[in-house]
Amino acid sequence: MTDTAQSTLQTVAPAEVVVRRALLSVSDKRGIVEFARGLAELGIEVVSTGGTARALGEAGVDTRGIEDLTGFPEIMDGRVKTLHPKLHAGVLAVRSDPAHVAAAAEHGVEWVDLVCVNLYPFETTAARRGVPDAEVIENIDIGGPTMIRAAAKNHAFVAPVVSPESYDAILAELRESGARLSPTTRESLAAEAFAYTARYDTAIARWFAERGEAFPPLLVRAFEKELDLAYGENPHQRAAFYSQVGARTHVLSMVRHIGGRDLSFNNLLDLDSARRLLGEFRVPACVIVKHNNPCGAAVGETALEAYRRAFASDPQSAFGGVVALNREVDQPLASALVEQFIEVLFAPAYTEAALVVLARKEKMRVLENQERRIERIEEPEVKQVMGGVLVQDRDLDIEDRAEMRVVTERPPTEAEWGELLFAWRICKHVRSTAIVLARDLATVGIGAGQMSRVDSVRIALEKAGEERTRGSVLASDADFPFADGPQLAIAAGVTAIIQPGGSIRDPEVVQAADEAGIAMVFTGRRHFRH
Repeated sequence: MTDTAQSTLQTVAPAEVVVRRALLSVSDKRGIVEFARGLAELGIEVVSTGGTARALGEAGVDTRGIEDLTGFPEIMDGRVKTLHPKLHAGVLAVRSDPAHVAAAAEHGVEWVDLVCVNLYPFETTAARRGVPDAEVIENIDIGGPTMIRAAAKNHAFVAPVVSPESYDAILAELRESGARLSPTTRESLAAEAFAYTARYDTAIARWFAERGEAFPPLLVRAFEKELDLAYGENPHQRAAFYSQVGARTHVLSMVRHIGGRDLSFNNLLDLDSARRLLGEFRVPACVIVKHNNPCGAAVGETALEAYRRAFASDPQSAFGGVVALNREVDQPLASALVEQFIEVLFAPAYTEAALVVLARKEKMRVLENQERRIERIEEPEVKQVMGGVLVQDRDLDIEDRAEMRVVTERPPTEAEWGELLFAWRICKHVRSTAIVLARDLATVGIGAGQMSRVDSVRIALEKAGEERTRGSVLASDADFPFADGPQLAIAAGVTAIIQPGGSIRDPEVVQAADEAGIAMVFTGRRHFRH
């Protein structure tokens, strides 16, 4: 140990700590050369390991090897290099405690005042398709998290640094304060460090858990903030959007905010519903969502036709809704869109002429969807309840026609089959209790969120009106407990009904359909959405 190093082994109050020695050991080497050079210019000794030391040496930055500090070489292909008591004593010592200082002097320990570490890329490696298990496991960092946690625990005397984005601010403070970092800064860095290692451990635990049972004894997830929101569902509620770490996609992944106001809490809820429903279709389609329920959905030969037909489903409810399309928005479509008040417009592309037209609506949020990946099928759905979460498989599947059963004397015509299958896809995305009326591959009336299924039927019929109901089909997300709902629809002119079946009164319901001469199909599976 040098005379200079020995002179630092004195009791010191936390606020008086001067950074004299820094340990740098990083996998993500963005900005590390500039950071190390800045530390060296302040007279701070840089200690480094393995690949980091090589990168700094190649850039002309002098470093001291970790083996010189610990007196022990890096071994086992770098698996063991920082796991040494001399290093961790230099990080963990309470420097205001005379006994700790004396122990450090006795054992030749040197203080480490700043620990800059980021970890092996476990998440990136585990996310790659076909990567061998051995490679994933090799990317489980051991020494790195230990150093980070040690420095964060002892942030009264040591600064933990885990993010390259922090380098410039740290250097600026060191330059302005005589190589000191304030207690407030060190505490903030410690909070970031513990969150960083928690995320890392969560990713590892999740990888192992998902190799076993679907619902493990301990569910671990980490989320990182994507953006602050102006407020929550109501103005008195604070809000932010966090994406799940490790998820392949999220509601705003690869989404470009072209124009309009900032997104709100309710915008994101409605956008999520719109995206999920829109994903049911490959032909040109438009979905309009309001208060987390579709109020209009249609397919068409073009996106413009799909939009006009979706909007016609319920123009009053569509006011201030989220409009989502799966085709490019051109100038004619943009001209139709700006005739209405739209909160959020979501589409995969926009022509330049369309953007000029849409710019007239300065407040309308215009989003371009550049995401081409799909959500992982095995990703469960999680809903928060008081003190916990409910976890279930996602309701991703939709029944094939071959799996369905015609239960009436009259089977659906081919045209009716098309309408029924369309309505059934929409119904899955409507809040229970859900009733969907459809005609010509467009919704004409939707009843949602009622406690009574017959009330949802009444609402759907009222939305559709007498003229549009005649010749329409009806989808119900669950079985009819009584014949009254179907009877209302039949009297209004519905010609075919699709529903899961399963009620003890199914025979009465089927009898009502047969007496009216309409077709009824049982899917065998319900699609509640609460």
